[in-house]
Amino acid sequence: MPFAPGNELTVPLRSIEFRSPDKMTERDRDVEADAESSIRERAGFDGLEFNQGKWSYQQVVCPALPRHLFLQFTLNNGRGDVSVFSASIPRLGDGRVRIIPIQRRGYSLFSPAPINALTISAFNHIRAEEHSDQAPDWLTTGLCYAALAGAHPEAAQPADTDQIQKLPIAPLALLTIPNQGGAVIRFTDISAIPRPMEWTMTFDPKGKLLKAAHVPASLVIVKDAHPAAVDEKGTLLQPAPVDLNGKAIQ
Repeated sequence: MPFAPGNELTVPLRSIEFRSPDKMTERDRDVEADAESSIRERAGFDGLEFNQGKWSYQQVVCPALPRHLFLQFTLNNGRGDVSVFSASIPRLGDGRVRIIPIQRRGYSLFSPAPINALTISAFNHIRAEEHSDQAPDWLTTGLCYAALAGAHPEAAQPADTDQIQKLPIAPLALLTIPNQGGAVIRFTDISAIPRPMEWTMTFDPKGKLLKAAHVPASLVIVKDAHPAAVDEKGTLLQPAPVDLNGKAIQ
């Protein structure tokens, strides 16, 4: 099983941390500096114009994939002209630098990054380079994928009574194990704008990501249901008959 219960590598998270360079560890900044030439080269292959403009970056902190450093680079030339990509750097040199294009000057390079075959392929290679004998937490794995594909994901949490009465409720994260093996991860990103988005990731029995879906989430409003009246013995009480004017019939 790709996500065997009780064998998780990390404590489940509800969101992914994005860390500015000044908050990164010195070791991670050194890893980034050593990989700059590879990042520049591979970003150039994808036409991301990494040698032009003033790019900034943040670290994407992903506990489910601890042997990699993840960075998200952004070039903001104003509304409608934003370029973004994620970079994966193996911390121990076992693997290679990988680029996940998200936007180039406001547009997706191919199909949208969340469902793009190149994103899925890069994610599978990254997971293979982890060489872990423990299954990572399934929800954190899904959140990491979403973050690398351009989201700042926050999974829905159980709502309290007040929220249930006032706000639409998003479905909670769910792991499904099909009869033929593998796994399906579903969660709702409640931070997405302009509306929450549902992510679905389908894995084969060996843990390879086969496909991903990213669609607007279906929200529901849960209302209190008044229990049916019963007598002291628990027998259901039938309502008294009334006429057309709502008056009790004697």
